[in-house]
Amino acid sequence: MTQGVLFIHSAPRALAPHIEWAAHGVLGVPARLRWEDQPAHRGLVRAELTWRGREDTGARLVSALRGMGDVRFEVTQEATSQADGARWSCTPDLGVHHAVTDRAGNTVLTEDHLRGCMERAGMDPQRMRHEIGVALGEPWDEDLEIYRYGSEGTPMRWLHRVG
Repeated sequence: MTQGVLFIHSAPRALAPHIEWAAHGVLGVPARLRWEDQPAHRGLVRAELTWRGREDTGARLVSALRGMGDVRFEVTQEATSQADGARWSCTPDLGVHHAVTDRAGNTVLTEDHLRGCMERAGMDPQRMRHEIGVALGEPWDEDLEIYRYGSEGTPMRWLHRVG
């Protein structure tokens, strides 16, 4: 078993029940999200849901939500003794980015990832920086950053790790 968080950074209000139904379908329990106005964009809402489930739960949540074109979201999944952690980021324009994360939440690039970056970049150092940035998810982070910030009165989640 593992756990994680589903962050709906922005969605049209009309999609809120569909998002809850999709999460319920994956988690097997009703997903009652507390929807709030998204201060970065008028007419959109945001919500968070902490989840617990099998090691494929994060990927299944992403699969259930990725077809909802106007939704910006992220899913995080904590590492276990058997599996690395993960983070998925999704925007309407960029689609889904998946990154493996270590126990501290750092993105981990595999040897194959880096070799692919080197192959695509050739001898161009600027292109290499770009390729590594894409592998790390920088375009997704740039798109999502304005939606991640809470406004006054929005609950802030403090994460603690013991042990």
